[in-house]
Formats: sequence, C-alpha cells, structure tokens
Amino acid sequence: MKFSFKNDYSEGCHPRILESLLRYNTDQQAGYGEDEYSLKAKNIIKRKIDNKDADVYFVSGGTQANLIVISSVLKPYQCVISASIGHILNNETGAIEATGHKVLSIETEDGKVKPSDIQPVLDNHRNIPHQVMPKLVYISNSTELGTIYRKEELENLSEFCRENNMYLFMDGARLGHAITSEISDLSLKDIAKLTDIFYLGGTKNGALIGEAIIINNQSLQEDFAFNIKQKGALLAKGRLLGIQFLELMTDDLYFDLAKNANQQAMKIKKALSEKGISFLSDTFTNQIFPILNHQIIDILSEKFEFYVWKNVDENSSAVRLITSWNTSDEAVEDFIKIIDQNI
Repeated sequence: MKFSFKNDYSEGCHPRILESLLRYNTDQQAGYGEDEYSLKAKNIIKRKIDNKDADVYFVSGGTQANLIVISSVLKPYQCVISASIGHILNNETGAIEATGHKVLSIETEDGKVKPSDIQPVLDNHRNIPHQVMPKLVYISNSTELGTIYRKEELENLSEFCRENNMYLFMDGARLGHAITSEISDLSLKDIAKLTDIFYLGGTKNGALIGEAIIINNQSLQEDFAFNIKQKGALLAKGRLLGIQFLELMTDDLYFDLAKNANQQAMKIKKALSEKGISFLSDTFTNQIFPILNHQIIDILSEKFEFYVWKNVDENSSAVRLITSWNTSDEAVEDFIKIIDQNI
C-alpha cells in the first residue's frame, strides 16, 4: 500500500481522542453543545486566547465553518475578498456564492493578502449602490501554499480592515501548523486581538472531525447560533466535538501534533534542498512544494501518493507534499532514501 502525502487527514484521530470518546460514551449530557465537555473546552480556548468575552462554537468541518461565518456576517448586498488560491474560491463548490455572497478574487505573490492587494478592489467598488460592497477579508493561515502570516503582516492587515470598516476572518484549518512553524511570531492571543473571527482546525490536526469558530468581535456574536442551526451544523450530540477539542486543548496536544507534522515536512525539505531542488514557495509548515522532473515524480509515485500541483515546464512540475500529526520517521526516511538513490 502506498503511503499518502496527499493530505493531513488520511488517518483517523489521535488515540487519546478515541479513548476519551469511549470513556465518556455512556454519560448522559445536555445536547447542542451544552454538555460539560464542550463547555470546558470552550473555557480553555477562551483562556488560551485571553478573551473571556469571545464566543466559541464547534462545527464539523472547514467548508461548513467558512459558509456559516460568511453567511452570518454579511448582509445580502455585501461581498468577501479572497486571494485567488483561497479555499472558498477553489475547493468549496461555490458554497459562499450559493448563499448569495459574491467572492472577489485578488492575485497575491505568496498566497498572503496585503493591504496593497485590497486597495484596488475598494477603488473599483465605489459605484454605490450599483456594485456589491466589499465588507469581509478572508485569509488562511497557513495559506494554500503553506506560507504563514507574521505578526507585523497581520497587524497591518487588521489595521487596514478596521480603517476601511471591513471584517477580517481567518480560516484556521491549519492554524496549529502556522503557529508552531519555526519562523512564526504569532500567538493565539495575537490572532484573537487582530481578527474579528477565526477558527481552530481540528480535522487536519488530529481530530476525527471538527473546527472551533471563535468570534472576537462582540458585534458579530448576536444570533450567530441561529445561523449554525439553520445551516444544519448544530449537532444534537455536540459532545462528539466537545470531547475532541477538550482532549486537543489539554496539555497543548493540539500544538504538539502540529509540531510533528511541521518537523517531518522540514526533514523532507532539508533533504531536497541539499540535492539542489527548488520550491514553488518557501514554506516552514507541513506543506512543501518541491519542483521535480517528471522522471523522479514517476519513480516516487510508485510508492507514495501526492498531488502534482503545477506544471513548471515541459520537463518538471511542482508537487505538493503534506505531512500529518501521525506521519512517521519511517515514512519520511523511505521518501528521502528514494530521493538519495535517484538524484
């Protein structure tokens, strides 16, 4: 069986989560996120972000989180701005547009949105009331290219959004990997202060399913739960999500799992770099994009699964390799061994 570097959710979940789900299986608990495990997990998250006034909601997945947040925050005539590689643009089957909200695409150098990228969009949408109103900026951390926001970059973006009366929403499907990156200088506390809403992704970092939506802007908190229910995301057995996040947040398991994923990717990056291999983007998270000749790609494909991300020229393409919380030293060493034998 081939080892998969295609994504970071090929495995089920961390054993501690399964143990907790089994341990509390027959406990009778309140439904819809009011169980004791969900409440404890929410309080831990509030302490970690240093914001007791934040609202926390658990939902099942990233697309669902993006859909719920954006449809709740925006009025019918308002729209969202996203990098052209943004998940809401390319991998969510038009979920945002299906709720009646236009997504405006902007080109970026490395997947990260900057104020200078947004300003032309604002300049081109001043024909009031004949055009949609840009109201929310959507970013991912880490991005779809594996890059991350540094503190100064997020501060600049946050200030720009507030000056222009826009909301800032961070997709955190891989936020654990971003924060634990060796070059990161952002903390959860920083992110809570600089965004209106963000979420902590569990699906791609050791949970069976689940994302934790965190609303920092109190003006956006009212009636948010109604939108969760209307979109079919309010689980009667909310404990299934609460137990998982309680386990992930306890003893910082969430961040330890992300560190493992990052470290395994960096081992591969180091080995490839030593062979003179270049990369589509310079990343320090669990996503790397080496540019390989097609012969090497074919050889690696015999034993490993990964995406051929982008054709570079007639002889080579960039591939995407993603490591997970459970990627082993053995799998990484096997990959590096094939590289050593063929380059």
